[in-house]
Amino acid sequence: MTDAVAAVDLGATSGRVMLGYLGHDELRLVPVARFPNQPVRTVDGLHWNILELYRNVVAGLGSAVREEPGLRSIGIDSWAVDYALLDGDRMLGAPFHYRDDRTSRGVDLVHSVVGFDELYGANGLQFLPFNTLYQLAAEKEGGWLERADTMLLVPDLLAFWLTGARRAEVTNASTTGLVDVTTGQWDDALISRLGYPRGVFPPLVHPGATVGTLLPGVAEEIGLGGAAAGAGAGVWAGAGAGVAGSLPVTAVGSHDTASAVVAVPATGENFAYISSGTWSLVGVELDRPVVSEAARAANFTNEGGVDGRIRFLQNVSGLWLLSESVRTWERESGAALDLPTLLAQAAAVTAPMPVFDAGDPVFIAPGDMPARIAAWCSERGLAVPQGRAETVRSILESLAAAYAQSLRQASELSGRRVDVVHVVGGGSQNALLCQLTADRTGRPVVAGPVEATAIGNVLVQARAQGMVDSSTSLEALRALVARAFPLVTYTPEAR
Repeated sequence: MTDAVAAVDLGATSGRVMLGYLGHDELRLVPVARFPNQPVRTVDGLHWNILELYRNVVAGLGSAVREEPGLRSIGIDSWAVDYALLDGDRMLGAPFHYRDDRTSRGVDLVHSVVGFDELYGANGLQFLPFNTLYQLAAEKEGGWLERADTMLLVPDLLAFWLTGARRAEVTNASTTGLVDVTTGQWDDALISRLGYPRGVFPPLVHPGATVGTLLPGVAEEIGLGGAAAGAGAGVWAGAGAGVAGSLPVTAVGSHDTASAVVAVPATGENFAYISSGTWSLVGVELDRPVVSEAARAANFTNEGGVDGRIRFLQNVSGLWLLSESVRTWERESGAALDLPTLLAQAAAVTAPMPVFDAGDPVFIAPGDMPARIAAWCSERGLAVPQGRAETVRSILESLAAAYAQSLRQASELSGRRVDVVHVVGGGSQNALLCQLTADRTGRPVVAGPVEATAIGNVLVQARAQGMVDSSTSLEALRALVARAFPLVTYTPEAR
């Protein structure tokens, strides 16, 4: 049987379906589909175009099956916190985007019941105004939560449409703010205090578990046959008819950062990671959570990882600042910009550039990012970047400074020494950002692999399907990644 699995990896701006091959001392990825993930603004707010996303996922799985008819498994990961509400099999509206501003009301509603310090002791999460529990408070006030019988986070929703099984994978569930940081189970007491119906939260599953097998209509849609009679043409997302297909959907680290951390090519325990994409997740891996008052004050989060590990990290604004700036300039000029040229121009800037607070909430929403950066600097008496190259250099200097501060705090708060910093994801291709990070942290930076999230997704599936020994540790899987993919090391330079 073919030793291949399909990784569905969905980011905040794009998605992909990758074939992952694992053999004796071999690990490789083959992309079979890439597609954009663009939100849609309607009269009630900013939403994810989840049906288009699902259509592309199904089409991508069809390409995967045509390439490898003996596919062993499918795994799905995505960004965190966003969800759909279901009434039976029916979705009650498209999921809201976490950047929609309705969540500010939810913050007030939650903290009128539970204080910040008490909440941190319960869930161990850093304060982010779009965390799921705040979004659900807005849903409750609007009367939507009482209409629902199930809440499914994005990867769980797609798995439901593929299999008909309603489950919540625990690494992503840990980002909702409603999972007990100590037990790793739904926090029934907190859910009750907030007035949320306990029944909407489905059973938790851990990475490696089988969520379900493909429904017949889905199997037919992707080319495996066995469809139920009467299934219509086109994308089929029904959840009820027929006997399930034979291809399993395996739970992976469905929060994309959880999968990315699996694929950090570390060769020792004293490492830190930066999963660098639209957001930058900066932290260390621990065996137990840190919920001290100092950790809460520093706004560090304890999220679930694969094999029960804890991802002790901060969410730092990431390449969103750069990509939104580029979109602004392209709208103004009416022409596409060449990013490598822009980065080269930024690298050639020799004058000191202002370092701004990349985590300021003013930078969360879409819009004219260069103007907001200029205003932030001007309001604080800092020099304002002039032109595109200086703005890009200021963004990257600010991100590197934020990374250095987060890593210093992660080490101090956790007691974990950091000898090397691993940058994975799209940001690992940004040589200037990696060098600036090495310079500001004073640590070597190892960049790569780019597709860490998909790799981690593949590795968890492969272990669950017996393609590697089921007892293989994360450390052994990471050693395989280190051997299989090219890495680039950046050495700190004097500033």
